[in-house]
Amino acid sequence: MPKAPPYVYEKLTWPEINDAVAAGKIPIVPVGSIEQHGPHLPLDVDCVCPQAVAYAAAQRVPDDVLVLPVIPLGYLGHVMDFPGTINVHYQHFIDIMIDIGKSLAYHGFKKMIFLNGHGSNMPNLDLACRRINLETDAECTLLAWWSLLTIDPAFMKTWREGDFPGSCAHACELETSMYLHLDHDNVRHDKCEDGRLRQNEDRSAFNWVDLFGAGPAGLVRWTSEYMGNGTGGAADLATAEKGKAALDEAGRQLAAYVAFFKKQAKPVRVDRHGERPTFPMPWGQGVTTPALHAPDPDDEKLTRPNR
Repeated sequence: MPKAPPYVYEKLTWPEINDAVAAGKIPIVPVGSIEQHGPHLPLDVDCVCPQAVAYAAAQRVPDDVLVLPVIPLGYLGHVMDFPGTINVHYQHFIDIMIDIGKSLAYHGFKKMIFLNGHGSNMPNLDLACRRINLETDAECTLLAWWSLLTIDPAFMKTWREGDFPGSCAHACELETSMYLHLDHDNVRHDKCEDGRLRQNEDRSAFNWVDLFGAGPAGLVRWTSEYMGNGTGGAADLATAEKGKAALDEAGRQLAAYVAFFKKQAKPVRVDRHGERPTFPMPWGQGVTTPALHAPDPDDEKLTRPNR
């Protein structure tokens, strides 16, 4: 096998990890799922897409990032009516992601990115990131790979043909296009059909869903209740050309975010209590830093007796 690029985390040695920490490299953790994606796409769509975007960004900024192996399992309890789907209990999933973040922080990485590929991972990953940020001195940020396509509004108009909402949700115009570009031979081309979501049919202003937005009244049902064959969108409009364009744009924007995130200074935490709390936070969380109990020099009203 050829030598791996320098941004492939698992191909490094431990001294090289020390070098990466010293260089301020940012680990990217692609997070996916093993989940049904209609009759036309394999179960690994949510793994293949974020990993490809992470590598596309790393190729642009190879000196700034490391890409970890994709985390292949996520939260999918609502999808279990479809054979092949593998569910991990939400608490196990959150705990695993916190453990990964804390491991990276312990080794010295002070900034990291969770790059998600499965929609129902988002609330759980958000909680994991929050806890990593509160329980370590590192910063962990969360992105869904498809959200990177919305940063430049002009880009969306170059590829999406289907209705909004409707053509993009799951195994849809976007995901099928990405897979056609990344793994063309494993798409069941004769089964790419229109599978627009039933829950969008009543045109309610309150409850609608799309990869790029949702109504204000969230309602997560069993997937089998609103996806007849497991397709949620216009798979029939997908092309490999759209997939290549989406991958290039997502990689470009992720690389730009890495550059932004890397140069951001971590703000100083300031305890605003007039009296220092007399015991640790009740839930056993929180990192005490030298600056934690220092008064804000810009706040003359904050006073605290010496102890």
